[in-house]
Amino acid sequence: MKPRLLLFCAITLALAAGGCWYIYKTLYPGPSASAATATAAPQPGVQTINGETVVTVSPAVQKASHIEVAPLALATVQPDSTAWATVVDLQPLFDLSNRLAAARADLGTLTAQAGNSHTQYERSNVLFQDDRNVSQKTLQDARAVMQADQAKLKSATAAVSGLEATMRQQFGDVLASASMSPGSDLFQRLQSGRMVVLRVTLPVGFRGAAPARITADAPDGQVVAATKLSVSPLADPSVQGIPWFYAADRALPVGTRTSAHVPTPVPASQMLVIPDAAVVWYGGQQWAYVQTAQDHFTRRYVPASNEGDRGLLVTSGFHAGDRVVTQGAQLLLSEEQKPQGIATACKDPPECDD
Repeated sequence: MKPRLLLFCAITLALAAGGCWYIYKTLYPGPSASAATATAAPQPGVQTINGETVVTVSPAVQKASHIEVAPLALATVQPDSTAWATVVDLQPLFDLSNRLAAARADLGTLTAQAGNSHTQYERSNVLFQDDRNVSQKTLQDARAVMQADQAKLKSATAAVSGLEATMRQQFGDVLASASMSPGSDLFQRLQSGRMVVLRVTLPVGFRGAAPARITADAPDGQVVAATKLSVSPLADPSVQGIPWFYAADRALPVGTRTSAHVPTPVPASQMLVIPDAAVVWYGGQQWAYVQTAQDHFTRRYVPASNEGDRGLLVTSGFHAGDRVVTQGAQLLLSEEQKPQGIATACKDPPECDD
């Protein structure tokens, strides 16, 4: 009986020791187990490296998320100045042109009529002097007709000169000369509506002569090229500056007010172009993500600058060759702003709401 009791006690002690050892290993894992767990844990999505916030995205995730990058390149930029532009109503010019054509026709008729009456008076005068072959009354009547025709001719000449001066005072020399020339291609294009005239007011203090060509913003967002015509004799009462006439090969509504981009005499410079697709807004400011390593992306501030045809023009904060994210920048911003270190008990966090 005593041997059985000893055996039973030995088995009981062995089981108790094994249970205690299992509980200890479970609650207090060794250093090797902790290291293995740390090695197996995934790296955090957002890190701080050299004082910069870096979003870590593996190449596989980049491919699956369609994240694309492109290197920055330098572009030659000619600085410009913004000016106000207004589409001029040319109906007064067309009306003046029609009145001038009628006045010139009257002038031609009266010129011929005055020439005939002058010839008739000279003939009557010769006959009167030659032994009075015509009466003195006939000579006097011929003189009166000649003087009346000369007065009408003088009045018609003044009317034509007045209309020409009015056209120059309102529309400048180039438009006035074009309207006075029946075969002018410029005037025909204006009449057909294929071309419009812009009154562009250069800003006060603009240095240098008005450029030969400028661009203007159309109502549909497109850029319209315009060619210089002449100084505008009339100014826009709502804008201070130097008004010029420019012709644009585009049909635009009369009275449209828009912005014109006028090249300045400042030498061209080299600037970096940040594509519009690379810019994201955060905190009321513009940012772009730069790929600093194969799986590292850093958000950098895009300073307020001029806007070019292909994007934003910058001179600081970026370097030529920097690889900026042109697709997927918003995904990186969402990942950067996502709370870090929050564990969930299920694979799909929205399902945990139930």
